[in-house]
Amino acid sequence: MRTPEPAVLAGPEQGPNRATFLELFFDLVFVFALTRISARAFEDLALEGGKTGWTALTGGGKTLLLLLALWSVWQGTAWTTSRYDPYHIWLQVIVITALVGSMVMGVAIPRAFSSAGLAFAVAYVVVQVSRPGILLLTLRRLRHRRLKLRMLIIFGTTGVLWLVGALLPTTARVTLWTLALLLQYLGARFGWPVPGLGRSTVSRWDIHGEHLAERYQQFFLVALGETILIAGVSYSRDAASVPRTAAFAAALLTSVLLWRIYVQRAGQILGEAVTRAAHPATIGRSAADTHLVMVIGVVSTAIGYELVNEHPTGHNQVGWLAMILGGPALFLAGRARFEYEVFGRVSRSRWIAILVLVVIAPVLRPGPPLVAAVAAPLVLLAVAVADARRAQGHPPEPAAPPF
Repeated sequence: MRTPEPAVLAGPEQGPNRATFLELFFDLVFVFALTRISARAFEDLALEGGKTGWTALTGGGKTLLLLLALWSVWQGTAWTTSRYDPYHIWLQVIVITALVGSMVMGVAIPRAFSSAGLAFAVAYVVVQVSRPGILLLTLRRLRHRRLKLRMLIIFGTTGVLWLVGALLPTTARVTLWTLALLLQYLGARFGWPVPGLGRSTVSRWDIHGEHLAERYQQFFLVALGETILIAGVSYSRDAASVPRTAAFAAALLTSVLLWRIYVQRAGQILGEAVTRAAHPATIGRSAADTHLVMVIGVVSTAIGYELVNEHPTGHNQVGWLAMILGGPALFLAGRARFEYEVFGRVSRSRWIAILVLVVIAPVLRPGPPLVAAVAAPLVLLAVAVADARRAQGHPPEPAAPPF
């Protein structure tokens, strides 16, 4: 404990504020949780529900709902440790509570819409309610306590929907959980408004930009590690063959290209962009949305390559192509927005690549999944080459956030 209360971090003039070991330990839980998300999508969406557009949509929607719940827990914890002293004992209690709750949620993911729904809901509600509740009791500054009170009221209200939904059949459960998550995201978007207590302006929130940027980068690496983990496990599960080896090589190449496109150049200087922004919290919130989109794209790509490894010469299904080609396209869409957040512009190569992935999807529908798996990294390679050529012979581009 370094201070008598978890004081707000004043800003970049205090120096770099790196993630603590406890926060990195917290991220390890999400390696497991994302693996469960991928396994659920592989079994429920891609194998059983990927044959038609409607079943792919409903199966994917349920898996996406669970992923958004996990993201809400991670993001709320990351913002808290970026606003307050992460070495304070009560901040560490918050992180440990989130760690344990996320682990329970990860274990419950495969049966979240059947027998383990209550475990998933209880863990989620405990994590989301305990965070503002602990801060409400430990903070002494009135304006910070009022914010935590509003958050506690909203999380407590939506928590009822989570718990009631866990006791209902699947359709009603999905409806209530979706409504609860929507209310929470809208609450965060509009400053946690509560009648009689007002709302807060996000642009006035105090955050440590370097710390928050580093947390986003670390979560993206966790998601990227998912593609490598799934590719390796899937390839080593059965005897190697030429098609499966080609699928494994395509998965590794795709992982490298996703990393390369992310870090060139915006991914390296996100902290600088947040620090230079007129409203650091605004770019921080925007970066949260874009990283969520990129993470969904990366996880979808990992699921796609697991499918390819299992059925390299089979027949493509709608849901399979949505993973194999839609995952990289979604990543590029998020990366385009990310580039705008850091530099105030978007490279044409991103949109051209997205268009190419969309156009070739129906063309590759009659062919084997392996062809689509090879086509995706070729498109990404073109984007990476375009980025390298633009940067060649020029000094490193400085951050110029539009916020």
